[in-house]
Parts: sequence; C-alpha cells; structure tokens
Amino acid sequence: MQIKFFCPKWGSDNITWDNFCAKVKAAGFDGVETPVPFDADECHEIADALKKYELLLIGQYYQSFEKDLELQKQSYKKHLESIGRLKPIFIDSQTGKDYFTSAQNSELFKLATEFTEQTGIVVAHETHRNKALFAAHVAKQLLDENQEIVITADFSHWCNVSESLLEDQEEAVDAAISRTLHIHARVGHAESAQVNDPRAPEWATEVQAHLNWWDKIVQHRLKSGTQLTTITPEFGPAPYMPALPYTKMPVASQWDINVYMMNLLKKRYKNIA
Repeated sequence: MQIKFFCPKWGSDNITWDNFCAKVKAAGFDGVETPVPFDADECHEIADALKKYELLLIGQYYQSFEKDLELQKQSYKKHLESIGRLKPIFIDSQTGKDYFTSAQNSELFKLATEFTEQTGIVVAHETHRNKALFAAHVAKQLLDENQEIVITADFSHWCNVSESLLEDQEEAVDAAISRTLHIHARVGHAESAQVNDPRAPEWATEVQAHLNWWDKIVQHRLKSGTQLTTITPEFGPAPYMPALPYTKMPVASQWDINVYMMNLLKKRYKNIA
C-alpha cells in the first residue's frame, strides 16, 4: 500500500500557484488539497502548476452555506461538477449542515453518490463541525443509514464538539475508521479543533490519541487490500491557529507544523507495504 501526503492550499492565499506548487514539491509532498474556483483562468493556472511539478490533486468542497436544502443541493452539484473538471483523485466534501435532519443530509449524500456514478470521482464526506458529520454519535447514525458513503476522518472536530478525546464513543469512532478514505492529520483537543503546536510536550496525550486513530485507519486499509491511502496534514492559519492579541501574530508557523506532521507520519508508516 502506498501512502501519499497532500499539502493544503488553505493558509497560502497570497502566493501564486506556481510558487506554491514549487514549495510543496520541494518540501516532499505528493500533491495539493484545495478548493477549485469557478474562474476558468485560475483553473488553468492550477492545472498547469500541478502538471509542471508533477503533483496530484484532491479537490475540496466547503461552501455548504445555504440554509434552504434545495438551494444547497443546486450549489453542491455545481461545485462538484466544477471540481471534477480538474480530474482530482477524489473530492473531500464538507457536506450538509448540523441542523439539517438525517433525511435532508442523506439527500446530499445521495447527490454525491450520483456524481460518483456519473464521473468515477469518489466524494469523501468530512467529519467537520457545522456539517452533517459534526459529531461522532450523529455520524454513526448517518453512516449506518448511508452504507455507500466514505469519509474524510478529521477527528479533531469531534474532540472539540464532545469536549473529550472520545474515550466513551469507541463504537462510533470504530465505525468511522472502517469507512475512512482520507485522513486530515490535525490534532484537536477538548476546547478546540487545533492545538497550538503538536510539537509542544503539553499536547502529548492529544497527539498520541490522534496517532492511535490514524494507525487504526492505516491498518484497516492495509488489511482491506487498499492500494492507496492519502493524508493531508491540515493545521490551519489564524484564527484556527491561536494568535497573539492586538498584533494577531500566529503563535506558531502553520507551514512548519504541516511539514513536521508529514515527516512524522512518513517515518511512522515507512514500513507499511
């Protein structure tokens, strides 16, 4: 099994795509995870930079803003089709809303499944606050009800939502692990979806909890005969990253942390085959 690492474009807004991809390649990432604009010229810029630096693409959808389900379905379909133009290896999707009913969120899952059937591009639904899979217990129910879907595992959100390291929700976590296509390797804690710096010793317990979950995902995919597992270290910029008051200076470097997480996990899984 191959494990490939992707760099988020999030937090690197003020850099050209060519310069960003050059930086990503030099750091040792295999690809980029990014939203895809509707603007055709920018799409060409993205495609050219990815090709030039031989980088893979994971498309990202996060724009589930509409309160009305029908409007959201229309927007969702439009975004998926737009992302699909760049032929990503799959799409990470922050699908639905936490206040939609199970039936409403399931309509969005169905739409994504239909998109996959039409295009061959798999959609992995992210375990994200404010979205359909915002909490472990809710996700367990939706996964049971929608057996066809797979997920992006970002359990940092669930830690924040539940104010815990999910010690009492093992059944829900195990169900999610069994359906995980992609990992967002960010470390959360009881009061936030992002520790300020995973290298700091005070976060050792939280880091280890997340490593244990990621180990189980990798092992599950290995046992299932999967050829590829993908990981995006996804620590974000301020305000995800805590910042100093008044100056708004981030307390640590997002870029350095994501590169650190990639190298940590490359070393951890180097003997996976």
